[in-house]
Amino acid sequence: MTAHPISETVASLMPRAKAELAELVAFQSVADPAQFPKSECEAAANWVADALRAEDFQDVALLDTPDGTQSVYGFLPGPAGAPTVLLYAHYDVQPPLDESAWLSPPFELTERDGRWFGRGAADCKGGFIMHLLALRALKADGGVPVSVKVIAEGSEEQGTGGLERYAEAHPDLLAADTIVIGDTGNFRVGLPTVTATLRGMTMLRVTLGTLEGNLHSGQFGGAAPDALAAMIHLLASLRAEDGTTTVDGLVTDADWEGLQYPEAEFRTDAKVLDGVELIGTGTVADRIWARPAVTVIGIDCPPVVGATPSLQATARAQVSLRVPPGQDAAEATKLLTAHLKAHTPWGARVAVEQVGQGQPFRADISSPAYTSMAQAMETAYPGEKMQSSGMGGSIPLCNTLATLYPEAEILLIGLSEPEAQIHAVNESVSPEELERLSVAEALFLRNYAESKRA
Repeated sequence: MTAHPISETVASLMPRAKAELAELVAFQSVADPAQFPKSECEAAANWVADALRAEDFQDVALLDTPDGTQSVYGFLPGPAGAPTVLLYAHYDVQPPLDESAWLSPPFELTERDGRWFGRGAADCKGGFIMHLLALRALKADGGVPVSVKVIAEGSEEQGTGGLERYAEAHPDLLAADTIVIGDTGNFRVGLPTVTATLRGMTMLRVTLGTLEGNLHSGQFGGAAPDALAAMIHLLASLRAEDGTTTVDGLVTDADWEGLQYPEAEFRTDAKVLDGVELIGTGTVADRIWARPAVTVIGIDCPPVVGATPSLQATARAQVSLRVPPGQDAAEATKLLTAHLKAHTPWGARVAVEQVGQGQPFRADISSPAYTSMAQAMETAYPGEKMQSSGMGGSIPLCNTLATLYPEAEILLIGLSEPEAQIHAVNESVSPEELERLSVAEALFLRNYAESKRA
C-alpha cells in the first residue's frame, strides 16, 4: 500500500472491519425459510440498518419487498450540488452446503492462511463492509464529497426478484448519477478489475411422473417406466458429448473479445482434478462469459443410504441456465421450457415451473466514471492498471437499474476473486483485497466528485 492518507486510514480501520464482518457472517441469512429461519435474515437486515445509522445515514429503512424479504436502504447527504452515488451489496448468502466439508464453521469468521473464511465473507457481506470502510476513510479525511445511497439486498442469491420489483414500483428511491455494484471481483488477487459483462439466468423446476406409486424393481423393472431414469435421460439431453450446452434454438457459439483466461489458470482456480477434461469448446473466456451454460443444481431422489430396490414414481430437478449478454433471458426461458417438454422420454407426464429469472448485463466501460475508477485503482494497487473482464454469474438488479436510470453509469467491483470460492465450501475473503478495494472505492468517490466539478 502507498502512504496516501486514505490508505493509512483504511489500514487503521481493518481490525474493526474484521470484527464487524465476523458479526455479520454469524447471521445464517439464507433467504429460504425452508432451510434457515427467516429471523436470521431479519436480524442481519437490522444489523445493516444499525450500521448505516451509526454512520449518520438518514431515512434508513427496511423495505418489505414483494418476495417476502427485506432490503435495507439509507441516504447520506453530501455537499450542495454534489452528484449522487448508489452503493450496492447484499446481505443474504448461499446455504453452506456440506458443513462437514468446511475446515471451520461456515457462520464463524475464521482466519487461516492469510484469509478470512466464512459464508458471505466475500459474497457479499464483505462488499457491505467495503462500502463502510470507504465512507469512513473519506469522513476521516475531509468528508464524503458526494451524496450516497446504500441499498443492501436481502434475496439476491435466491433470484426471486424482490428488490427489482420494489425498485420498479418506487423509481425515485435508487436514482443516482453513478451506481457501484460491490458484488463481483478482481480477475485474481492483486489485479484490479472492473466487470464489463454479467450473464443473466433462468431457473426452472421440472417434475416427471410415470407411475401411481413406487414399485418393486424386481417385479416390475424392465417394463415399468422409472421416473428417475426418465429424468436422467432428459437432463442428459441438455449437453452434447463434449459438455457443450445444447438447448434447442439457443445460440451457443458466441466469442469473447477482451481479457482472456488461460486454461491452466482456470484449471487451478476451478480445482479440476488431474486427468479430468474441461467441457465445451472455444476459449475458457468464450465458455464462461460469452456463452450459455446449463447446470443441474438439484435432484430429488432417494439417497444411497437407506435406498430400496424400487422404481420411482416421480422425480424432480432444478435446472439453472446462465444467459450471456446479447441474449434475452425470457426467450431463453421459453426455449429451455420447450426443450424439457420435447425431450421428456416415454410419454412421462412433465410439469415445468419457473422459479427465477434475470437478464444479462453489459456495462459501458468507456463512461467517465470508469476513468475515475481507473485512477483510483492505480493508486490502491501500485504498479497495476485497471483491467476489465466478464463474469459468468448474474446480478439481476443491474438491468433493472439500467432500465430505470438510463443516464446512470454502472460500475461493478468486489471481493469475489477466484480464491474466494464463493457459493462453495470454505468461502473466504482476502483482507488485503478488502483493504485495497476499500481504498479504491474511497478514491473513486473523491475523483468522481472532482470530475463533476470540473
